Amino acid sequence: MHSVNGPDPTVDSQGTGVVLAGGYSERFGTRDKALAPVCGEPMLVRVVERVGAAVERVVVNCRRNQHNAFDDVLVAAALDDHVRFAVDPEPDCGPLAGFRSALERVDTDYAALVACDMPGVDPRFLDFLFECADGHDAAVPELPNGTVQPAQAVYRTEAVRTAAERLLSADRHSLRGTFEHLDAVFVPPSRVEEQTDWVSLKDINTRDALESFERACETY
Repeated sequence: MHSVNGPDPTVDSQGTGVVLAGGYSERFGTRDKALAPVCGEPMLVRVVERVGAAVERVVVNCRRNQHNAFDDVLVAAALDDHVRFAVDPEPDCGPLAGFRSALERVDTDYAALVACDMPGVDPRFLDFLFECADGHDAAVPELPNGTVQPAQAVYRTEAVRTAAERLLSADRHSLRGTFEHLDAVFVPPSRVEEQTDWVSLKDINTRDALESFERACETY
């Protein structure tokens, strides 16, 4: 494991975006969180738009019963030409299983993973993470509380696929577990703050959190 103070500005950051949207949103209520309106558009659309600003192709991971509704909102937003779907063979087995499913549709060396409940995701920060990951298996932001954010990070495709298979075969489902098997660089909070606002890494789990985010929407 490594810490990083800055990327090589000459590195090409091209890769694929993976948006995880297959969870059941139990804390959010009866409506699918990914379809909840955020600043005038469905949360999924906002996240795909922002991730798509950093990559040419986005893979959306979801459950089978979500696919049609997700496809409809992406078509309505004219985003469908740049999106592939990766449907989970078994529903809601956790983010690592969803990521593993999505990796089947990734054909680039690196992939930026972003949870669908991060409507503030900053494409410039994803570019930065791609640069930090060059030559390593992952680039992961550290949070001020001392934890890391594996659900908004860049991973080397083959390395994380192998790590995910190893963990899932052992009935382990945590994204953080992949770091045991990856050459990962961890971006300290001071460097994160230089590159983006912390709202870009905030996940929205409740309606109160969504309302709070929307109050700040016009300024972000």
